[in-house]
Amino acid sequence: MKAGTRETAAELTGFTVGVTAARRREELTALLRRRGARVVEAPALRIVPLEDDAALRAATERCLAAPLDYVVATTGVGWRGWMSAAEGWGYGAALTAACQEAAVLSRGPKATGAVRACGTTETYSPASEAVDELRTWLLARDLRGRRVAVQEHGAPLPGLAAALRERGAEVVEVPVYRWAPPQDPEPVRRLAEATARGEVHALLFTSAPAITSFLEHAEAAGRYDSVLERLRTDVLALCVGAVCARPLLEVGAEPVWPGRGRLGAMVHLLTATLPGRNRYLVPAGDRTLVLQGNALLLGGEDDAASEAVWLTPGSARVLRALAERPGWVVGRPELLRRVWPGQGADEHAVEAAVTRLRVALGPYAGLVRTVPKRGYRLATEAPARREGGAR
Repeated sequence: MKAGTRETAAELTGFTVGVTAARRREELTALLRRRGARVVEAPALRIVPLEDDAALRAATERCLAAPLDYVVATTGVGWRGWMSAAEGWGYGAALTAACQEAAVLSRGPKATGAVRACGTTETYSPASEAVDELRTWLLARDLRGRRVAVQEHGAPLPGLAAALRERGAEVVEVPVYRWAPPQDPEPVRRLAEATARGEVHALLFTSAPAITSFLEHAEAAGRYDSVLERLRTDVLALCVGAVCARPLLEVGAEPVWPGRGRLGAMVHLLTATLPGRNRYLVPAGDRTLVLQGNALLLGGEDDAASEAVWLTPGSARVLRALAERPGWVVGRPELLRRVWPGQGADEHAVEAAVTRLRVALGPYAGLVRTVPKRGYRLATEAPARREGGAR
């Protein structure tokens, strides 16, 4: 969204959201844009199907070599891909029969739907959709001499397989598809750069490997520490579920995730969470302007049809810094530290950002006053209010 653009405000107007998903990216992006967000698309991974892969065929033949006692379905797309590949090799009926005679565990509704679609009924499916619960359920059984097939979801599940083998089970790992680096790494690198510069308000992740890939791209760009600091402070990391969130938790970030691992639930949680973290009410005479992300809502907080003006990220951060201390002078050195940390900017950047801010404010340009030789202040005696608490 070009700075200075005016539009009718929506729930996520003013916010820039990075989307790292490969599958269903278009659907997720459409949901966000419909709510007014600016979306940066940067698939951190790509899915490589293994229909013709020797490893998948060999695993399928191992499954059919003797009766299976348990079968674990971890994803709907993976299960359907496995059944489709087996059909192509002439193993479809035999594999379906083997699964029907075993106890099938499905990780969540999507996997359950795929299992049922091929005529099989699941024995157990955890409400949390977590692999850990599948493991707990299995480990409560006597697994000595039992055969367990585990359909992987893009990456091996060594923790699950190792735990089952320790209890005496024979485990057949079924690699239906695998994650691979994106064909074009530039969008991910640019997203990491934008995150490090503070130009992104939220990052959405739909798989743990995508988080790992994003952080690896940040490291390759020399931005790992800056990105990690943003994730630990002012960038909201939103994951599809608890399993997805683990790589962020391991590096000290505090991601959030919905109770149900659905794209709609993710967007609902983002809409409910993000504005409260980055929304300031700025008194302007008899009106109250709203600074939401990088947009200024000119109609105020109670106007559902408020007009929104997009600011540059620098101008928005300058206004936010002034709004946090209305009436107080904020010096140029402090603005440089807060708005452009570690970016080698000079005082000209401050002056340019203030100029652009005043243009965007239009009739309210007088709110930003220059204090000669000292800095700038927000010309209001009433305190600006931040909605929601600090992170």
